[in-house]
Amino acid sequence: MLRFFSAALLAMLLSAPVAALAADKIKPVVVELFTSQGCYSCPPAEKFLGDLAQEKTILALEFHVDYWDDLVYGAAGKWKDPFSRNEYTQRQRGYNQRIRRTGNVYTPQMVIDGRLEAVGSRRLSVLSAIRRAEGARGDRVDIDIMLDGVKGVRVGLSGKSATPGSVWLVRYIKQKETRVKSGENKGKALLSPNIVTGFSKIGRWSGKADAIAVPDFRLNEGEGCAVLIQDNKHGPMLGAAPCPAQTS
Repeated sequence: MLRFFSAALLAMLLSAPVAALAADKIKPVVVELFTSQGCYSCPPAEKFLGDLAQEKTILALEFHVDYWDDLVYGAAGKWKDPFSRNEYTQRQRGYNQRIRRTGNVYTPQMVIDGRLEAVGSRRLSVLSAIRRAEGARGDRVDIDIMLDGVKGVRVGLSGKSATPGSVWLVRYIKQKETRVKSGENKGKALLSPNIVTGFSKIGRWSGKADAIAVPDFRLNEGEGCAVLIQDNKHGPMLGAAPCPAQTS
């Protein structure tokens, strides 16, 4: 029943974080969905992530793991998710080792701001975790991004956070439909939002204002990007921001 929440109800449930962040600059909560096209229970979570992605106070990202790729589903066989990467599986495993104290992983799983986790299709649990993550955050790093089709991307960092962390540049496909020909979702057309296709470290936050340049970075049509700062690759988020529209 939870999966049928309307967009209006979703906005109402998120109204407290919206009010808290409505000052000068929105500093979004990062919601990462770990999913697979070979997972029968994942499409509702992907639909929910698409709803969350419409909220300005949330940065929603979808990571496709690879441990479903070799699983055979009876006569339907197996399906190799074209967006799956082992590095995303390892990212999920690192979160679970720190948050749940186990190396076991599952899909669909949402990790909220690098602090909390919940089953990705359980909307009330995820929304509750988003509000809890809001309350647990300390000082956030301010991130200013300039994206230029010729000059690449420049990231300005500032703020009061004294916690050091790594700076990550994320590339993603804003929306993609895939027709699945085998496996648990055989015959389905799956519509996925914000599919991560690149995740690279571009620098460090040391607690002092800094600027980072990535000169060869350019987005293709239908792509977006974001910058994340974490105290390590699987730690709480220290800051996050989506890229603005690309110029030229």
